[in-house]
Amino acid sequence: MKTCLIVIDAQESFRQRAYWSESQATPYFAAQNALIEGCAAAGVPIARVFHTDEPSDASNPFAVESGHVRPIGGLADFAAAATFTKHRHSALVNSGLDIWLTQNGIGRLIVSGIRTEQCCETTTRHASDLGWEVDYVTDATLTFDMVQPNGQPLSAADIKARTATVLQGRFATVCTVAQALERAVA
Repeated sequence: MKTCLIVIDAQESFRQRAYWSESQATPYFAAQNALIEGCAAAGVPIARVFHTDEPSDASNPFAVESGHVRPIGGLADFAAAATFTKHRHSALVNSGLDIWLTQNGIGRLIVSGIRTEQCCETTTRHASDLGWEVDYVTDATLTFDMVQPNGQPLSAADIKARTATVLQGRFATVCTVAQALERAVA
């Protein structure tokens, strides 16, 4: 089955947010870069997805005008087979990614990027519902600590564990980097 790695929202915009944490990002970069380098070495196509939104001015780090909608520093450089821009949580909504995947005979997606519980999880669920087989590489996703509606803290590690739990066996195969690379070339 032909596989494609999707790198979602790994963009400099996130460094501009108050919740950015370099210590949380460091292990993500190690896993994401190993996945990128492994896929590139195996000839697995890599699709890059950027997120943009309103308002369209320099003060919004997710607006093109800010200059931050570009690959995030620390990410391995790679030649994208295709690059897409999205305006919703799912990378498959009105970005053209779904058409490109279909035209290129892609049957399995490896999902990675920023944020674990938002765009990565949403894309995974959407892709599964549309019929793609999805490998979700939790270590190659990044999120940040949050506060629950009741005011209690929710750690990034707990968010990642929750996402892996709800995706596994329902919407995706939750994989390590090594497992995803092995499955990509099988």
